[in-house]
Amino acid sequence: MDAKTYTAQLAELRALRDDIKKTQATLAKLETNRARQITALAGYEKANAERIAPAAGLSLADVVAIAPILAPDQLANPAPTAQTAAAVSPPVPAREAALPSGTEHAQAQAATVAPAMTRPAPEPAAEPEPPAPETSAPPTMPAPAAAPLRTAHGTQRTLPDIPQGPHGDRWFTHTANLASTHPNFTQQARSTVFLDTEAGVLVHRDQTFHVDLPTASAAEILNTVFHALPEGVERIYITAGAPWHRQADQHPFLKDAVGAWLNAPTPGWRTDTGRGKDRMAGHFVHPRNPVGRYQREQGEQHVEIRSAGEWFDTEGTEPAVIRDAFVLLWKALRRHWPDAVLMGSPSQTGRDLWTRTIPTKGQHADGYPVLSEELRGLFHATAGQGRTELITPPHVPEQMPALVEYDRTFAYAKHTWKAGIGTPRRVTATRFAAWSEKEQTKALFACGHWHVRVTVPQNWDHVGILPAPAPGDRAWHYPATPGTTFTTWAGGPEIHTALSNPHGPWTVEILDGILFDDGKPLDDWSKKLKEAWSSLTAQADLNGDPAQRTAAHLAARAVRAILLYGIGAFAQRPRTVTGTTPRTMERDVPADAEIIGFDDQTITWQRPTGFTRDPNAHPEWAAHIWSSARAALLSQRHRDDNTYAGALHAPPGSVVAFRTDAVYLTQPQAWPYHGQPGDYLNKGHLTGPLTAPTTEDELLTLRDKGRTTQPSASSNEGS
Repeated sequence: MDAKTYTAQLAELRALRDDIKKTQATLAKLETNRARQITALAGYEKANAERIAPAAGLSLADVVAIAPILAPDQLANPAPTAQTAAAVSPPVPAREAALPSGTEHAQAQAATVAPAMTRPAPEPAAEPEPPAPETSAPPTMPAPAAAPLRTAHGTQRTLPDIPQGPHGDRWFTHTANLASTHPNFTQQARSTVFLDTEAGVLVHRDQTFHVDLPTASAAEILNTVFHALPEGVERIYITAGAPWHRQADQHPFLKDAVGAWLNAPTPGWRTDTGRGKDRMAGHFVHPRNPVGRYQREQGEQHVEIRSAGEWFDTEGTEPAVIRDAFVLLWKALRRHWPDAVLMGSPSQTGRDLWTRTIPTKGQHADGYPVLSEELRGLFHATAGQGRTELITPPHVPEQMPALVEYDRTFAYAKHTWKAGIGTPRRVTATRFAAWSEKEQTKALFACGHWHVRVTVPQNWDHVGILPAPAPGDRAWHYPATPGTTFTTWAGGPEIHTALSNPHGPWTVEILDGILFDDGKPLDDWSKKLKEAWSSLTAQADLNGDPAQRTAAHLAARAVRAILLYGIGAFAQRPRTVTGTTPRTMERDVPADAEIIGFDDQTITWQRPTGFTRDPNAHPEWAAHIWSSARAALLSQRHRDDNTYAGALHAPPGSVVAFRTDAVYLTQPQAWPYHGQPGDYLNKGHLTGPLTAPTTEDELLTLRDKGRTTQPSASSNEGS
């Protein structure tokens, strides 16, 4: 083979690569449609997997994984495995349980303490008082573990665990010389403009310009803004128009279109390399809220092009009103942080404000140390965020009497009052089993992360409680089929809900655990944000000017975003670097990179770079808040009203869906609402009969119709 042939075949190989990527996207869509068809067929009372499998071109096991209701009875029997565990019982009166005598071998016995409890779960408190059980039952042996669960696309992924012995014990430390500390610098404000690329309206302070943007390319936006404002700006918020989507129909994926827009030629400008203490370099390719960072080829001018949609929904709002919302937000934050500065995104702003609440004197004057990289990686792989689940017939009626949406107001703010601090401790199954019931209960109420084996009760008839890993990088589902056994990681709030809920306790066995001391590292930050949110919400309710009402409402939503995304930023995902390479230099693409987009001129790629030395990385805090929020979505006590709210307090078969902090039901509930963080707001009510949704799009269509017919929905939106 000569060089000419080699080059020609390389070109053919690139064409094949492009065709394969497009075909894979089409195949994924077809497989999704097939799964939906199978789910719909399973709703027929005489449906059976034996007929559906050959029609779908799948094995019997794959069809059953998609629609578990089609499983033959003989497939439901779990196969036992041997694994060290300590079974956890529901909370009981403060008394010492009879523990096994003698020393337990690391691979042998499991301790069981299991009187049954049927009362609703109280919300975790700093010093919990376990409620007395209504009835008591004999101890039960741990249920045998089942074979790995299968889901719509095969066997679920296996979550990592902590190595046994000294190697695993070495994970329980902090990263040397890395801690969150109070900043010793003042954040600098950025000159900002607001641009509607669709209407051609540019707003800078009290000035409004009408501009012409026929292509709305990055180069055109930069040149137009700097022509209108020769002195320059540093941040351009796009309020409407989404220019990065204008050529979406020319690319197989939305992210490809965004990457092409960001990396198109910008004469006179180059990709920014960052500056200052908040150094951020390069473009950020996101399908809906990308960030373009540019620097003058001649000079020190740095500019960001961002989406205002990072902060709140901007649809239908004029740029001048969005500017007013940012002004109101800044003023509300300045009442609590004299040096508050609005940074480019809510997550950046949230973490910057939090660092300014770190004590400079006293117990935590040296800051909050960052966990070892091993534990941070474990939290990244095992701690999911919001619960998203659609429950379809026959688990809900095919014809629903209604669809009622309950959304928890400013939900995460409810769960920031405590978080884990100090050096983490390992709690093995043997150690947990050796504790008294009181010590076990206290540990589960504390800030911890637990590796558990779980069995759904044989008589269970409600929604799932604990997350289980499903196929995919970060996918989770919530098994609810009676008798199902699975292994997962979960926080104490969810485990407490599984043990103490109004429909009967689950069997939970502790395999391993990470336990922290209880602290309040986020409490001051959260309280200040809640006060700012309350103030802006009141302005939105009382202001007589419609434009200022809208601005105040958007500013309140921005405070919600600061807290929500600030918490997410603590999770510190492994960093992914995005870059571009000319197609004529394809050999320069890093060997470990994934190609995510391409056109005739450039290749866009990304590659993981692992965890950085981020002094504000605290995934243990994010994991505890997320676990608390998922638990409250199922059961939350309202002490002042002496009642409970949440999905488990609705009748079985009435829960249609979960979406982060919202639950959708087939009938209304008398849950109290006082406009406080965590309260359930009745945000939408659509009366039936309605056909039960079988896809997310169908659910969202019904949700939107319900919101337009719900007069009680207020500005106190959930999160």
